[in-house]
Amino acid sequence: MRTVESILAELNALDRSSKAAYYRPRDAATLLILDRAVGGPMRVLMGRRHMRHKFMPGAWVFPGGRVDPADSRVRAADDYDPAELAKLMVEMKGPKTAARARALAIAAIRETFEEAGVFVATTAEAPTVPGAGSDDPHDAFVAFAARGLAPALAEIRFVARAITPPGRPRRFDTRFLAIPAEAIAGRLESGVGPSGELEDVAWVTFEEARARPELPPITRGVLDELDNRLAGGSRLAPDHPVPFYRWQRDRFVRSLIAAE
Repeated sequence: MRTVESILAELNALDRSSKAAYYRPRDAATLLILDRAVGGPMRVLMGRRHMRHKFMPGAWVFPGGRVDPADSRVRAADDYDPAELAKLMVEMKGPKTAARARALAIAAIRETFEEAGVFVATTAEAPTVPGAGSDDPHDAFVAFAARGLAPALAEIRFVARAITPPGRPRRFDTRFLAIPAEAIAGRLESGVGPSGELEDVAWVTFEEARARPELPPITRGVLDELDNRLAGGSRLAPDHPVPFYRWQRDRFVRSLIAAE
């Protein structure tokens, strides 16, 4: 396991020569689904981004993506632990609302279905599907409703946050969320999601993930942060502070987010 200093050293050693126009970071969320067999190592669900993508083509990542406006209007079966909700609202850009915080988990759950074919849900009243139609990105929740499922937020834990530095063609303010594999209520038989955005979706150990050359440095850093947290005995307690990586002046810095 690496130290915080080692994680920052890798991030700050990357080439920052891109001169793309300035873009404001967009809210995004990604989901780390964690599975530990009895006596075995922790595994996480990951996949490889399709090479056609302009942003991180071929990268080995967790399922996730940007928040869509309608995500804040999807009704979940349950809610965050209050401590997790409070942390997600810390330094929130724009209106600081619980609905926007919940939209982060809804987006991560939606993208996990679209990319990996996994339903992170529970049996409940079918979710609200705002403006669903054949061309609507929220048709994902039509599939949830067809199975009598709604997104489940109660077991989600906020484990890291990172903002893409300036000078990149796309920038995201990404919240990394974790949830145990027991929260999976079903999976498409294809083993991948309908969007085709991820290939080779598989359960991998943290060590197997770190061994992949396509693993982005920030993804490696999040794995290391989570590994250190789990090894420290805190497991996924809701009151645990969350590491926050962002660019300040000419380098990445790390701070901690705690419930206000």
